[in-house]
Amino acid sequence: MKLIKIFCKNTGQYHEVPKGATLEEVYASLGLEHPCCVTSCKVNNRVEGLHYTINDSRDLEFLTLTSLSGLRTYTRSLFFVLYKATRDLFPGSNLRIGTPVAGGYYCHLEVEGGVTPEIAVQLRQRMAEIVEADIPFRRVTAHTTEAIEVFRSQGLTRKVQLLESIGDLYTHYYILDDTVDYFYSALLLRTGQLTLFDLVTYGEGLLIRVPDPKQPSQLRPMTEQSKMFDVFQEQHSRQEILGCTTVGELNKAIRAGATNDLVNVAEALQEKQIAKIADHIAAHDHIKVVLIAGPSSSGKTTFSKRLSVQLRACGKRPVSISLDNYFVDREATPLDENGDYDFETIEAVDLPLFNNQMSQLLAGLEVELPLFDFPSGKSRPSGKFLRLEPETILILEGNHALNPRMSEKIPAEAKYKIYASALTTIMLDDHNYIPTSDSRLLRRICRDYKYRGYHPQEVIRRCASVTAGEEKWIFPFQEQADTMFNTALIYELAALRAQALPLLEMVPESAEEYSEAYRLRKFISYFTPMPLDAVPPTSLLREFMGSSTFNY
Repeated sequence: MKLIKIFCKNTGQYHEVPKGATLEEVYASLGLEHPCCVTSCKVNNRVEGLHYTINDSRDLEFLTLTSLSGLRTYTRSLFFVLYKATRDLFPGSNLRIGTPVAGGYYCHLEVEGGVTPEIAVQLRQRMAEIVEADIPFRRVTAHTTEAIEVFRSQGLTRKVQLLESIGDLYTHYYILDDTVDYFYSALLLRTGQLTLFDLVTYGEGLLIRVPDPKQPSQLRPMTEQSKMFDVFQEQHSRQEILGCTTVGELNKAIRAGATNDLVNVAEALQEKQIAKIADHIAAHDHIKVVLIAGPSSSGKTTFSKRLSVQLRACGKRPVSISLDNYFVDREATPLDENGDYDFETIEAVDLPLFNNQMSQLLAGLEVELPLFDFPSGKSRPSGKFLRLEPETILILEGNHALNPRMSEKIPAEAKYKIYASALTTIMLDDHNYIPTSDSRLLRRICRDYKYRGYHPQEVIRRCASVTAGEEKWIFPFQEQADTMFNTALIYELAALRAQALPLLEMVPESAEEYSEAYRLRKFISYFTPMPLDAVPPTSLLREFMGSSTFNY
């Protein structure tokens, strides 16, 4: 038996293991005892399933539910079990999985009579039986033409469209007992590993609940996100209008030469919604302050500029005020747990100054706006004076715009709150969703490299801290918005592909961030690229791609 040397990051040591051993066998031989499910493994910083065999020296890092990659593997496997349960109990039904909402994933199930609590109970029980049976997830490698025929025979037309559009010679797919499915990345080894889940009714469909990565022995808490859910449903309706709900359908449209029509309709639908928001604001004279919040790279800045254009068309005089100018002096900025300046916390904002100036403006007084000098870290008078005229509307955009503390001195009737985010709803196929955070990260990689000189590796490295700030300071207040605006465009990943792929390839394999860069490269490669000049200069995407008609 030939031995090869591997380095395990979990132990911090080199080990000799048999050549040809699977990751499952290697894990068992190392005697590691993780308190929660080991789902997958980084092999030279690429995530692989535990079925993967080791034939030469490698760096390994076994992943659990506490990591985002590990949880994705668990979740995909759970989706497959739900799909099999629906096929077993309701043959001929159509299941679409994907929308992340309320701490779980919304599933649309087309079944006679609609989804009822009884159906949810039946499916939950069938899933438990499949888990109890400890059935293996079998990974099959086949010529793509053969895989296409397998899925065509099962009536899975959207998977057929996807595989036909990407042009790969060979394809990996999975078999669970008598059910076949395709997933863009690894699954667990066996159904028996899915020890924690739940399935409940939600809206007109189902909500599949998954473990909480912060407390993997518990389910992720359910949260109230009715407004967010409505936006997702509205976006799905828009995609039906466009005739593109999955990447396979989008690729087919692009290759058929329908790019311009697709872009024009998508942009028109978005502009129509912006105009509707402006009409509502203009129709209510008591609204004087518009507060816009959203996570990083959601397109808030361009949205606020386009909203200003529509407000002008309504006869209003919008004035934008940057909340960044209300930062406290740097030495007064709170420190985080690492002793670094915490620029994400609301305490980094001079709340008394902001609220006092807003009160003075609404009282008809003139104020001198502050200016924060970032190089020196000091706030100083700007020399710019402002007094509200009868038709003036203040546009305030920033991370804390929806936090009640930010605008506590502004009367409720005088403010209108908007939550803007890129809520991606196009799916690879019916069982493979695209995380909204992936679209925003790709936007940020393109923008930060082009305009801020940040290497893609650095952008990916900072992603965790950015997300932590969003979860603490932005997401908890999103349901308090008067309206939500979805900045995502159905064609955007096809447009971003040409810029994003070369940037992702700049991340070296030796880097910790390579795993995420490789995953993003793999999934954006599913999209057929479209001409960049098809994107209008007023598009929200131009904030990240360049060549916008707006000044930033």
